[in-house]
Amino acid sequence: MSATGQPPSSDEVAHRVGALRREWRAFWLALQFFTRLPTPQFEGFRPEWLNDAAKWFPAVGLVVGAISAAVMWGAAQVLPVPIAAGLALAAGAVVTGAFHEDGLADTFDALGGHVDRAKALAIMKDSRIGSYGALALVVVTGLRWVALAALPLAVAVPALFAAHALARGGATALMARLHYVRDEDGKSKPLAVALGAGSLSVALVTAALPLAALSAWRPPTWPLWAAAALGVLAVHAFCARWYRRRLGGFTGDALGCAEQLGEAAALLGVVAALPLAASLAVGP
Repeated sequence: MSATGQPPSSDEVAHRVGALRREWRAFWLALQFFTRLPTPQFEGFRPEWLNDAAKWFPAVGLVVGAISAAVMWGAAQVLPVPIAAGLALAAGAVVTGAFHEDGLADTFDALGGHVDRAKALAIMKDSRIGSYGALALVVVTGLRWVALAALPLAVAVPALFAAHALARGGATALMARLHYVRDEDGKSKPLAVALGAGSLSVALVTAALPLAALSAWRPPTWPLWAAAALGVLAVHAFCARWYRRRLGGFTGDALGCAEQLGEAAALLGVVAALPLAASLAVGP
């Protein structure tokens, strides 16, 4: 029904259908950009479609997180949990083409040393990896791996699923807080350069959905998911300050870096909160 209580007109129906089609297209574009999964092809591509897709970045995390979590659970049926955790991380990298890992390495190569903004942006465009980038990949991937291995399988699997969406939500929020650092001499790497309040709300709600569902499913586990959210919030605050000070804004690589740091922080938060959740489950 329309706002007047009358059946919607044909124009209103057409408008609603068109809006649904735009959102459907935006989701698939986000999935196409951030993963190697098969997606529909859209004719007549326009750059503004990319900004429409930004709100669905955390939804891409739900897809990648579900695949990674399924690999971990399946592998753990026949292999030790630490090995299953490594396979799950490998699956996530394969699905995304190590897109975010590349951003992590490029960002640390650019910002790890004491160089000016112009030099940092030039380093980010260099396809070679340096010592800062290599070290960041080893440390952050290692932290994600050992955090998953330290958790019981029944906790590690949902934590991995939730971390993917949550970390992408934190990275997406940077686009609303900072402005894109345009490099006119190079190809833009981010999927979008702007994020409005409405799109940000959709992204944050999507990112928080796994936490809400897991807390409702098993209420005593709420400290785990609260700690995961706090970890991502801490990374968001750190990256916002770091990028503003060193770059004056964000780049596509910087968003990928924030996503990887957010995943690690979320998983470490779950590990840290595990004793509290266990005590709540046991009760007085």
